[in-house]
Amino acid sequence: MIKTRNRQFPTKISTTSFVKLYILHLLREKSYYGNEIIDEIKKRLKGKWEPSPGMIYPLLREFEEENYIKGWWEEPDKRSIRHYKLTEEGYKHYMKIKLLYKDNFIDSLTIVECILEDVYKEN
Repeated sequence: MIKTRNRQFPTKISTTSFVKLYILHLLREKSYYGNEIIDEIKKRLKGKWEPSPGMIYPLLREFEEENYIKGWWEEPDKRSIRHYKLTEEGYKHYMKIKLLYKDNFIDSLTIVECILEDVYKEN
């Protein structure tokens, strides 16, 4: 059996996959609107990173089309703030991808920890 070498640095999870997981994770707790999701992710990541509106809103529309979330307008006449909640189908999908991604997060953490220990250790 020939083993092919992966020449890419193993960033195990794409940013989009990570954000999809986090959106569903947050909506499992309560309903949010788009900018609240951005702010909450930024807060939980201690201000080190935040998704852009250009990433969040298409994912929310995609999730709504897939029946993973349900949306409603705060003021239907103005259509300015759309709130979202997780559906039963969305919860099932969340549990599936949560399990699917866990090993990748652990692998990524191990790589970063090894680099910090090896390259940045105190002598």
